[in-house]
Amino acid sequence: MEVTGDNLEEIFPERKNHKGQVAKLNFDIINVFLMRSTEYYADICKIRESFPFDLMIADCIFTGIPFVKEKMNIPVIAMGIVPLTETSKDLPPAGLGMVPSFSMFGKVKQAALRWIADNVLFRKSKKALARLTAEHGLSYEGQTPFDYLVKKTTLLLQSATAGFEYQRSDLGKNIRFVGPLLPHSSRANKEPWFDERLHKYEKVVLVTQGTVEKDVEKLLVPTLEAFKGSNCTLVIATTGGGGTKALQERYPQANVIIEDFIPFGDVMPYADVYVTNGGYGGVMLGIENELPLVVAGVHEGKNEICARVGYFNLGVNLKTEKPSPQQIGEAVEEVFSNSGYKRHVTALAREFSLYNSNEIVSKYVSELLRAQNVLLIEERLNEKIY
Repeated sequence: MEVTGDNLEEIFPERKNHKGQVAKLNFDIINVFLMRSTEYYADICKIRESFPFDLMIADCIFTGIPFVKEKMNIPVIAMGIVPLTETSKDLPPAGLGMVPSFSMFGKVKQAALRWIADNVLFRKSKKALARLTAEHGLSYEGQTPFDYLVKKTTLLLQSATAGFEYQRSDLGKNIRFVGPLLPHSSRANKEPWFDERLHKYEKVVLVTQGTVEKDVEKLLVPTLEAFKGSNCTLVIATTGGGGTKALQERYPQANVIIEDFIPFGDVMPYADVYVTNGGYGGVMLGIENELPLVVAGVHEGKNEICARVGYFNLGVNLKTEKPSPQQIGEAVEEVFSNSGYKRHVTALAREFSLYNSNEIVSKYVSELLRAQNVLLIEERLNEKIY
């Protein structure tokens, strides 16, 4: 079943009957993720008939992972494309967008919230997971679905570095930080994007909602409203292809640039502030380019990404999905006037630069394949002996 953000309500019309964020979250975890796992496994078994692979690499919320690792006895590397979802005794439960507290009261509160998340918020999801694993003979120790996937992965290679993750004393032994995993960019035979207006304004604000969010009123419009007609600030908006022409007609001001897509590697070196709804890849790119951030995202796990931006003083977290033009304007001004944000994001960018992500990932893949080959040889020798 092909489930996307665009066809979710069409495929699952009963979803609208589930009121409240918790009810909808459990519905989505069960129907979009858990119940699709057997379909993924069936597809993978079919693939293996013609392609006998030795290792699988998947994203960290791919629910086919336990089937491949346990039923096919094949190691799985999961790529951490969102902040770590693993529960920790040092932190509030993942998914609430809360930052950690290390005071006595804070620790007690976090422990209570972890209990509530484990026994109330994710109760339905855990019951569904227990049924699923029992039916298919998979081991299960009562974790939440996201903890379960972390535990079942041979290695979880986390995009980013320890400097963008909360301190935890009980980090899983299968988790490795590999630096920011960023999109490949080929410069061959391509003219870099440029606009003369980049040199005509004192400040440059870059804003995007990514390619998934189609409602331009959430972040693009408030940002354009906040700065349209400014004599000192150029605002550059990338739409991902949604509503570009209408926005261009709506905002014809000289200090506004609106395009479907601009290579971030071309435009970010000119920008002073990056306004985003908190997509993980975009935030990684912003940090790599030493860009202080203004973030406004809540759903699809973006609250966790935005919380980290605020906690590590990399920018301003507006803690909303729909900021007003005034909120955007004030947050951008706060970033301009407080040099601490630039200082912290520059320090984290330097930490990022110490990691050659492709080489690190390649090393872990090679090590895992070598270990798998040794096990296979031992199994075959044992078969011959006995």
